[in-house]
Amino acid sequence: MKKCLIFLEKEQENFGVDLLKTAEEMYGRDFESYALSFRANEVSAHNKFNEIIRVSDERIRDFDVHAIVGVIEELHELYQFDSILITATHFGRMLAPALAMRLQTGLVADVTQIGHYEDKIEMVRPAFSGKILAGIINTRDSIVMMSVRPGVFLYEENQECTTRVVEYTPKQVDCAKIEQVSRRVKPVSKDIRESDVLVAGGGGILRDFDVIDGLAERLRGMKAASRRVVDSGKTDRSIQVGQSGKIVHPKLYIALGIYGALQHVAGLNRVEHIIAVNTNKNAPMCSLADVVVEGDAKTFVDKLI
Repeated sequence: MKKCLIFLEKEQENFGVDLLKTAEEMYGRDFESYALSFRANEVSAHNKFNEIIRVSDERIRDFDVHAIVGVIEELHELYQFDSILITATHFGRMLAPALAMRLQTGLVADVTQIGHYEDKIEMVRPAFSGKILAGIINTRDSIVMMSVRPGVFLYEENQECTTRVVEYTPKQVDCAKIEQVSRRVKPVSKDIRESDVLVAGGGGILRDFDVIDGLAERLRGMKAASRRVVDSGKTDRSIQVGQSGKIVHPKLYIALGIYGALQHVAGLNRVEHIIAVNTNKNAPMCSLADVVVEGDAKTFVDKLI
């Protein structure tokens, strides 16, 4: 039976649990799941993973890539995992390549889809700034390793399992020789992936992009943007929807002046309802929408408010 290790990142545990869906796409339901926790909140992982490997060694500081890589290498020698999945967060993007180098295996980064090519797992990721999707397979019989874009896979609990919890003490800990000299706390802002309502603007409302704020506030939602708006400098990439932005799954998505190119549409995952406002009723986004409003996006926003 295949063995899959999933890294539970502290403060990002739910994204780690969702990677069980990635594993299901790889193996069906015939695999053993292992969650690796370094002082993470394991509540959401219980009764979902076959085993939680808890490492609570005080010598290992939070987010110490060097030390964590060493522990995972040690665990791999013990368990012989067939695959290791890591969420492509800021920390995951540091951890995954360092681990791949240590294990001397390949790494596919920012995976958004799983397929199968002949008898091998195909990992699909955006390439050339999201203009195309590349399918990558592991041609050797080495461990399959990938970082997975947060929010792409959503795990739906089909059946509970009994979770074993193993307290693991590393035989050897090699901590990074980096000393923290100062710390600045970044203000916490809500992630667009957590919002049930998104009001998103594209090129059709570029000049009046700021009017979206009022509508989003009244709908108790958040503002989002297409890549064109981000590239223009009107807003930052943290609210971009699409292959090179974030994958979102709100209950309501209002697309204002968004044409709906493949790169943007790929960022919409299981959206319940879409309202598209566009002067071009034949825009691709309109074909996805429950309701299409043919007209000027700013006028629509003003009248709806």
